[in-house]
Amino acid sequence: MQPHFTLAEARDLLPTLRANADRIVALRADLADASAALRSGIQPAGGLPEVKALEAHLQERIDWFAARGIQLKGVAPLIIDLPSELDGEPVLLCWLEGETRLGWYHPAATGFMGRRRLPDSL
Repeated sequence: MQPHFTLAEARDLLPTLRANADRIVALRADLADASAALRSGIQPAGGLPEVKALEAHLQERIDWFAARGIQLKGVAPLIIDLPSELDGEPVLLCWLEGETRLGWYHPAATGFMGRRRLPDSL
């Protein structure tokens, strides 16, 4: 069974979630630079082993989300969903890279395209 987060739990988790997201963004950029250098024939400082290490570190960060029942739907940009309920209906609380707060949700069936603002009363 997939964990469900109350809105309060999800918002309390947001600083830790954002710290891990920031690490993914940094690793993503480092990996892109090192991979581009390899493709162009330039050896980055650590060569292929550095690229493989960056890939492993990135996967560790991605796994951090999955281990907590948090769904990582995209890495560029980061789209993160937390299973929850709203008015007794299952929804995914949705956070997009760059957002400073958790203020969106969508039904699982509609995905990101069905994203709506959380009611102000919550």
